[in-house]
Amino acid sequence: MTIKEASERYHIPLDVLQAYESWGLCGAVKKVMGAWQYDDTDLERLSLIMTLHDIGFDHTEIEAYMRLLLEREGSDDQRLRMLNEKRRSLLDDIHFREKQLSQLDDLRYHIQKQQN
Repeated sequence: MTIKEASERYHIPLDVLQAYESWGLCGAVKKVMGAWQYDDTDLERLSLIMTLHDIGFDHTEIEAYMRLLLEREGSDDQRLRMLNEKRRSLLDDIHFREKQLSQLDDLRYHIQKQQN
């Protein structure tokens, strides 16, 4: 399947596919008639890349994670550390948002109390 077909079929932005190719991590991707051809392994990796993107990893973090996964045996601890850091960051954001929501609700309460 070509880059365009993979993008359309799996709803993966072309820039993500192009970044994937530029990282040189497409071990199984073959160039046929000048176009990259993706196989099932590549699509599984792209699925992981999209998951990392969806949970907040930027391109640099995704590339680092994928390089660890594909090039370094025994990188489980490093990848787990990356995931734990992202999790902590997301929890910090959630707690901050909960505090904002509480303040918002407090302001709403005071306005509603004055109306009654």
